Amino acid sequence: MRISARDKILAYLNLNAAVMKKILLSVFVLFTFLDAAAQKIAKKPLDHSVYDGWQSVENERISNDGKWALYVIKPQEGDASLVITDTKNTSKFLVSRADTARFTSDSKYVVLLIRPFFKDTRQAKIKKKKPVEFPKDTLGIVTVGKYNLEKVPAIKSFKIAEKAPVVAYLSPADSVKKPTDTSKKAIAATVAPPTRDGAELTVRQLITGKTRSFEYVSEYQLTKNGKLLAFAVTAPRKSKVFKSGLYVYDIDNDTLKKVSTGRGNYRNLVFDDAGKQLAFTAEKNPEKAQVKPFKLYYYNIAKDTADVIAAPNSAGMRDKWAVSGDGRVYFSKNGSSLFFGTSPIPKPIDTTIVDFEVAKLDIWNYKDDYLQPQQLKNLQRELKRSYLAVIHPADAEKKLVQLGDESIPDIFVAENPNAGYVLGLSDTGARVQTQWEGIGANQEAFLINTKTGERMRINSRLKARYSISPGGNYVVWFDSKDQNWHSYAIATGKKINLTVGTNTKMGAEDNDVPDDPAPYGLAGWAQNDKNVLIYDRYDIWSIDPSTGSAVNLTNGIGRRDKIIIRYEITDPDEKFIPSKKLLWLIAQNDENEQWGYYKKVMGSNAEPEKVVMAPCGYSNLLKAKNADNFIYNKFSYQQSPDLYVSADLKNETKLSAINPQQAQYNWGTAELVEWTTPKGYHAKGILYKPEDFDPGKKYPMIAYFYEKLSYELYNYIPPAPTPSRLPVSFFVSNGYLVFVPDISYETGHPGGSAVEFVNSGVETLKKNPWVDASHIGIQGQSWGGYQVAYLITQTDMYAAAWAGAPVANMTSAYGGIRWESGVNRQFQYEKTQSRIGATLWDRPDLYIENSPLFQLPKVKTPVMIMSNDADGAVPWYQGIEMFTALRRLGKPVWLLQYNGEAHNLVLRQNRKDISIREQQFFDHFLKGAPMSVWLDKGVPAINKGRDWGFEMEK
Repeated sequence: MRISARDKILAYLNLNAAVMKKILLSVFVLFTFLDAAAQKIAKKPLDHSVYDGWQSVENERISNDGKWALYVIKPQEGDASLVITDTKNTSKFLVSRADTARFTSDSKYVVLLIRPFFKDTRQAKIKKKKPVEFPKDTLGIVTVGKYNLEKVPAIKSFKIAEKAPVVAYLSPADSVKKPTDTSKKAIAATVAPPTRDGAELTVRQLITGKTRSFEYVSEYQLTKNGKLLAFAVTAPRKSKVFKSGLYVYDIDNDTLKKVSTGRGNYRNLVFDDAGKQLAFTAEKNPEKAQVKPFKLYYYNIAKDTADVIAAPNSAGMRDKWAVSGDGRVYFSKNGSSLFFGTSPIPKPIDTTIVDFEVAKLDIWNYKDDYLQPQQLKNLQRELKRSYLAVIHPADAEKKLVQLGDESIPDIFVAENPNAGYVLGLSDTGARVQTQWEGIGANQEAFLINTKTGERMRINSRLKARYSISPGGNYVVWFDSKDQNWHSYAIATGKKINLTVGTNTKMGAEDNDVPDDPAPYGLAGWAQNDKNVLIYDRYDIWSIDPSTGSAVNLTNGIGRRDKIIIRYEITDPDEKFIPSKKLLWLIAQNDENEQWGYYKKVMGSNAEPEKVVMAPCGYSNLLKAKNADNFIYNKFSYQQSPDLYVSADLKNETKLSAINPQQAQYNWGTAELVEWTTPKGYHAKGILYKPEDFDPGKKYPMIAYFYEKLSYELYNYIPPAPTPSRLPVSFFVSNGYLVFVPDISYETGHPGGSAVEFVNSGVETLKKNPWVDASHIGIQGQSWGGYQVAYLITQTDMYAAAWAGAPVANMTSAYGGIRWESGVNRQFQYEKTQSRIGATLWDRPDLYIENSPLFQLPKVKTPVMIMSNDADGAVPWYQGIEMFTALRRLGKPVWLLQYNGEAHNLVLRQNRKDISIREQQFFDHFLKGAPMSVWLDKGVPAINKGRDWGFEMEK
C-alpha cells in the first residue's frame, strides 16, 4: 500500500526544523522518483483501436530555391493534412485533407488537391452511390509565405507547367452546366464518350491571374514553358460554340487555333521540350466501325493544322499494322526524333456468334511460348501491346522506321538524341524454358539503326542483363555465367570484359539459391559515357568502357570497413553523372546495420569523407534544384520516420513530429543478436524487447522469420493491421519478446536450413533467464509459412505456431501455377526461393524430405494456418492438405480462409480481423489467456457474417 506524503510528514512532526527540512527534501526526491517510475510502468500496451490514427509522412517535396518544403501527414485511415513550411521551420501552414501537392518552378505557389472528408466518401459507399455521385476533389492554390488558400471545387485532375507558374485543371463532366435542351435527341448527342463529355478545362497564369476555360474537354497538355495548352474536345453534335477537334491555345496572347477537326478519340498529347512541336494519336472512325485504327498526328507551331504522319499503309508501316492508341508517344530531348507505338490491326469481332451456342475452353499446346494461364493473365496487356517506331519530323519524307516487332519486342533508347542506334532484346524461341529457368533467362541482343531499321546481332543467346549508355556509345551487360560486366563499343564493334581486372566478384557473394548469382548493379554513367560506375558487394568501381581500365571510386573503404556504399541520385532528372560533381553516397554497415552518408567529388583520388553514420535509418535524399538543401526521412525502431532538412546532413532541422501519442504506449527496443549455429555458421538476427523490459521477469517469445531481415534493425514498425506478417510492435508492446533470425540456405535442404538457423538462435536466447522457454511461438508468411510448417515436424520446443500461406507438399506444388502471374512454379523449386536445385523426377527424395506433409504425424505443436481462396502465389489447397492431414491425425489445427483474398490480405477489415485473431491465438498458448470461442468451438457456417467468435470462453 502506498503511503501518502502527508502521512509521512505527520509521523515526523516531533523532529526539529533542520532535520525536518532534510527529510522533506528526501521524501520529495523519493516520491518524484516513485511517480516517474509509476508513470513509466503505467504506459499502456497497444490495442487494436490505435491503428487508424497512426501517422506517416508522405509526398514530401522541396521548392526549387530550397526555402520551402511540403509534406503530407497521413493517418492509416481518415483525413490527411498537408503541411507547407519554410525550411527553417519557423512558419507553417496546414491544409486539411490535402494529399497531392506540387510547387511551381518559381517556388512561389503550391497547387494541391483537397480530398473529400473520409466520412463523406464512406457514406457514399454505404449508400452504394454511383461514382459520379461521390463527393469531388477540390483544387487548392496557395501563395507561399502569404498562406492564402484559394479553392476551386469539383476537380478531376490538374497539371502544372514544369518551368512556369501556369496551371491547368479539369472539372468532371457532371459538374459542368448541362444543355438546356432536355429532349432525348439532345441528350443522346452529348454522349461520346459518356465518362468525359462535357468536362471543363481551365488554364490560369498564377502571377497575373489570367484565366480562360473551355468545355467538353477530354485530354489536355501544357508545354514545359507554360506558353501553350493543347486539348481535345468532344462537343455535342449541334454545338454552335465549340466543335469537336484538337485545339492549341496560346496562353500569353489569348489566341486559340484549331489544328485538327472532327469527333474522335484523341490520346497521347505531347509537346517537345522547346514547346514548338506537338504530336498526338487519334482515331476518327465511324462510331459503329468494328475496328478503329489510330493515326499519328504532328503539328509545328509555325503551321496552321496538324498533319497525319503515320497511318495504315503509310511509308514504312507494316502491312495490316497501324499506330497504337495505347503506346507511349514522346519526342527526343532535342525534338529531332518522335517515338511512338505501332501494332497489328486486330481482327474484327464476329458479331454473328451467339454466346450461349459456342464452346468456351482454353487450348494448351506444348509449343506455346507461354502457358495458357499466363496468356490469359496478360491478355489485356497483350491487346494493348505496341512496338516502338520512330519518325524524324525534320526529314522531308517523314518516313516511319519500325524498331521493334514480335521478334524483338523490347527496345531501349539512349538519352542522346543523336544516337544512331537503339538496343533491342529478344527471348523469342527461348520462352518455353522459362517454365523451369525463370523469366528472362536467355536473350539475344541487337543494335537497330534508327534511320534505316537495319538490325545487327551483337550477342546470341545469353543469360544477361543489358543496358545502353546515355550517350548511345556503348551497350553493357552482366554475363551470369562468367560473373563479369562486358561492354560493346557501337562505333567499333569491340567487346571488352570490364571487370575481370578488378579481381572482385560482381555477382552476389552470399548467393544461396541454386542459380547464378545476380549482379550488385550499375550505379550510372559519367558525362559523355567516359566511365561507367559499377557496384561490387561494398564499393563502387569507375571503369572506362573503351579499355576496361578500372579504378575503385570509393578507394576500397567499403570492403575494408564492411560498409555497403551506393550512389545516391539526388536529382530525379539526372541522366548522367557530371564530372567534378559532389557525389552523395548512402551507406550501411554490414556488421552493425547502422546507416549513414559519405561524400566524394567525382574524379577525386581522395577517400570518401564520412558525413554521418548513426544507429538509425535514412531515406533517399531529395535536393532542391537550385540550392544546396536536402530533405529526407530519419527513423529507428523507436522513432517515427520524420522529415528533416539540411545542407550537409550534420546541421539539420526537424520539420515534422508525427505520432506524439506513441509516448503514451509501452513501445520497445531493437538490438542485434549474434550466435554460432551447430554447423559453425555465424548468424545474426534482431531481438525486440518491450520498453518496460525487466530482466528479473520471464517473457514469452515469438520467432518471426522469412530469409534475411537483420538489415531492417533500424526500421520503424508502425502498429497497423497486418496483411500477413507478425505485427512486431504490437506484440512487443503487449509483453512479448520477438526474435527475427536470419537464415542462410543449403541447396536441396531449405527445411533443414531453417532448423539450423532458427532453432539454434532460439536455443541461444533460451539461455537467458528472462526468456520463458516453455512459451515460445513461431510465425511466418508464405516462404516463412512453409518454414513454420517444416519446423514443427522437427521439434517440440514451440508452444504455438502460425503458418500463413504455407506450402505443405512440394511434390504437388512443383507443377502448379502461380495464378497471379500465370507462370508455372517449376523454376521456383529448381532455381530460386524453394532451393531444391533439381527436378522432381531427378531428386524426388529432396522434395519429400522438405515437404512437411510427409512428417505431420510427428507434430505436437498447435498450429494456425491462413490459406486464402484467391491466393495467386501459393495454391491455397496446400493449406487444405496440411489442415486435413493434421485434422485426421487429431492434432490441434485451425485454418483461416479469407474469401476472395490474395496471398497477403488486401482489405483493411480483413487485416483488422486477423490481427485480433493472431493476438488471441498467441495470448492463449503463450500467456495462458482464456480461449476465444472461434478457437474453442469454431463458427458454424450458419452464423457466418453474424458471429465472429471473438468473445472469450469463461
